[in-house]
Amino acid sequence: MAHTYPPLNVEVRTPGLTLAGASDELLERLVPLVRAGIADAEPWPFDDPISFYADNPEREWRWLRGIWAGRARVSPDSWRLYFAVLVDGEPVGMQDLIGTNFTRFGTVSTFSWLAPGSRGQGLGKEMRAAILHLAFAGLGAREAGSDAFTDNKASSRISQTLGYEPNGTDWDTRRGEPARIQQWRLTREVWERNRRDDIELTGVEECLPVLGMD
Repeated sequence: MAHTYPPLNVEVRTPGLTLAGASDELLERLVPLVRAGIADAEPWPFDDPISFYADNPEREWRWLRGIWAGRARVSPDSWRLYFAVLVDGEPVGMQDLIGTNFTRFGTVSTFSWLAPGSRGQGLGKEMRAAILHLAFAGLGAREAGSDAFTDNKASSRISQTLGYEPNGTDWDTRRGEPARIQQWRLTREVWERNRRDDIELTGVEECLPVLGMD
């Protein structure tokens, strides 16, 4: 269905999956995955504070409230686009695109998660490639950043494979314990060299005024 709010109509399609604007209908279909547990084993992948470490039903409530609040806080200086990851029409995770001072600097960052049963199939790389296509081809980004705890080998492997370069380290906490973060950056020039021609965008033009890019 078409939504009144343009970001919910944005789609990114690759041969393996679709990123669809995370409407409330899609969020409800994702709730069972969140309830079953996304952070299911060490090393813990997410920094504090995050709802995935909470007990049910607080976990689902906080997760939904966070997305609803993020949708509402939209300006040219700060926005976050939320997408459900669909494989053969079934939701298996989420992929977010975050812009901070985008109209000035053209930089974005990403956040994602997959249900445990959908990991190890190449979907993490495919959904990151999809959201990068939206950022660079759809929104005209100059640079994309990513970060992961240094023991999150899967996330760092995706960044390296897609052409990101190391961009320093930092510290954060997870479940209250400090851990080192590896930061990554991908320039438009590098992305262009590896640009794919099998990714389709829908609804981006109508979304631009919402993000202050009209």
